[in-house]
Amino acid sequence: MPASASAKHLTSIELGRIRRAVNIARLMDTAVRLPVIGVRIGADSILGLIPAVGDIAGSLIGLFIIDEARRLGVPTHKLARMAVNLGIDAAGGTVPLLGDLFDVYFKSHRRNVGIILDHFGISEDELNQHI
Repeated sequence: MPASASAKHLTSIELGRIRRAVNIARLMDTAVRLPVIGVRIGADSILGLIPAVGDIAGSLIGLFIIDEARRLGVPTHKLARMAVNLGIDAAGGTVPLLGDLFDVYFKSHRRNVGIILDHFGISEDELNQHI
């Protein structure tokens, strides 16, 4: 089935939930490109600099994305994979300084949104076309 055909079967509410998850993941993981080195960072990387509180805040936002996936009907095994991604991110973030660098590269929120998009067979570009 072509990806766009899958997107046609989603309601506007479902598309809105997916779009919201994508936007949150972008804000958390890839909102800003660092000049010179060209690496993209987001709020998760910055929040991670605040000991304990920042990592907890990032994880809570990650749990919101997983809950949206659950509400959309993403299967349990995919939700479990999303939880593992978030757990790896949270565990990596507990290591001072190295954890912050890990956050810059692992990008659990984007990985999890990728699972959602893959499940529904749509890309971010196709999602934006269904406004």
